[in-house]
Amino acid sequence: MDVFLIIYEFVIAILIFGVLFIAGKFISKKLKASNSRILNPLEYFPEEEVQTLKQVFYLVMMLIFFVFIIYIIVVRGNDFIGVAVVQLIVSLYIAFTLDYSSLKNKILFFLLIPYEAIALFVFNESLVFLPIYIMHVLVYAYLIKVYFDKFRKYTETNSLGITIILLFSIIFVTFLVTCIAESVDPLSSLVMVSNAFTSNGYAILGSTGVGKLTALILVWSGYTISGVGTATLTAAILIRHHKKRENELNKRLDELESLIKNNK
Repeated sequence: MDVFLIIYEFVIAILIFGVLFIAGKFISKKLKASNSRILNPLEYFPEEEVQTLKQVFYLVMMLIFFVFIIYIIVVRGNDFIGVAVVQLIVSLYIAFTLDYSSLKNKILFFLLIPYEAIALFVFNESLVFLPIYIMHVLVYAYLIKVYFDKFRKYTETNSLGITIILLFSIIFVTFLVTCIAESVDPLSSLVMVSNAFTSNGYAILGSTGVGKLTALILVWSGYTISGVGTATLTAAILIRHHKKRENELNKRLDELESLIKNNK
């Protein structure tokens, strides 16, 4: 590829990512300033489930970075457009959360930019440049370590169990096995494992990368929200039961108090 074309695509990618970053930051600040309930997870989930979901979030981020590495090293094809969408969104999220008071994070910002993904959207072709691939593999490997450290620290600080690691390990191993045994790409493997784990079958839902991503979002959103519904129903039954017991106890205490007064 012409060196001037590569430089041109690099500059365009940096500009587009910069505009998206500034726009995202602006919207995020506006939502936080308005004290919007939309950003408060406790509006949707019980506090205990929020803690568990945060544990899961750290592990899912590790899995996403691992999938990125697989796509960079061994996979190219039609499904890469779906992965490119996730790569752009995740890169923007990481960029939003960085503390730019340190030089390391300022450098990391530019290393995070998904140049090949943006080139795919804008120029309809992936930016083929080996140093970028190597750089992103190293960055994603570093972020896997960062999120594992966050997971461990959060788990220890909040005195949470680590059985979630067993669940994650099962999903991770079956994901790899499915890739090899079924001869499918990583995104299709994630869809198949997700469907099987949530008892929705073992089919690949969606014929395109974006369609498969939509299937993943629907499957796990439904699985999570159904858990909230079950927990809410259980809590409501328990609260009603304890209120009934409390009323009975208060009634007996009133009777006992009345008997004591009469005896006096």
